[in-house]
Amino acid sequence: MAKILPTAYFRDGFVPFKDANVSIASSPVLYGLGIYTVFGVFKDSANKLNIFRLQDHYNRLIKSAKIVDFNTFAKEWPYEKFQKTMLELIKHNKVAEDCLVRVFVYIDEILAGTKMHGLKTNLAAFIYPLTELLPKTGCHLMISSWQRTPDKAIPPRAKITGNYVNSSLIKNEAIVNGYDDGIALDGMGKVTESSVANIFLIKDKQLITPNAEADILDGITCESLMTIAGDQGLAVSRRPIKKPELFEADEAFLCGSSALVTPVASIDKKPIGNGQPGSITKQLMETYDAVIHGATDNYASWLVAV
Repeated sequence: MAKILPTAYFRDGFVPFKDANVSIASSPVLYGLGIYTVFGVFKDSANKLNIFRLQDHYNRLIKSAKIVDFNTFAKEWPYEKFQKTMLELIKHNKVAEDCLVRVFVYIDEILAGTKMHGLKTNLAAFIYPLTELLPKTGCHLMISSWQRTPDKAIPPRAKITGNYVNSSLIKNEAIVNGYDDGIALDGMGKVTESSVANIFLIKDKQLITPNAEADILDGITCESLMTIAGDQGLAVSRRPIKKPELFEADEAFLCGSSALVTPVASIDKKPIGNGQPGSITKQLMETYDAVIHGATDNYASWLVAV
């Protein structure tokens, strides 16, 4: 378990993390009525901190709020207020290492039932050190027996807390069967993503990832890597992926705010390529690491200085 830093943001103020609690009768506890995002804070070579793509994480929160009809959030939290609060939270915690900030927007009501529109929302946030989510030497995945929640039921494109029961079932099944994580298929048998990360296949030097019509989260890391890959002259295709294509890939990797870029060593005990991180995957891992740590000026606009 990661050690959470001592200060949280909760109900319009900075409080000790241990005091940032909601009631067992509240809407997020009873019904999973919350949305969230996780963004990284990284040190550069001068030991200065930068937030990665803060505006994009905010924009995704706004989109998620619209989907679930948290209709007061955007008005109460313009971007300028959001950025100022996140910067203050980082400074309050005297962050000195790479870390993740988890921001949670929730219905702050007691026994309000399953309603959402017009109810009071609040924002909470806390920080914890970035640790290795999956082995960087290559993770071992299984095809999950659990289907990804379809967009017409609980849209995965919105980071809704209640929807992560689906992710937990996928992850738990994988762990108890000796794998690191699972890959979920949709109702048509097409590849979606892992429990909490987008997936890329590499075949004949072309990157392939599910398109926006799949039941997936539109990942900010995923979009960043498509941009980086394109700038490096690599072809990128977003399209439906059939299950057998997983085993035909020359390379594969997962990506996300917590996973960063993680090579896939095997799927259902079948090695991907030679079972080791491939050359293109390693190239993207190195470039992405340089980008988030401010070691290249090419993507400086993605960073917000703390």
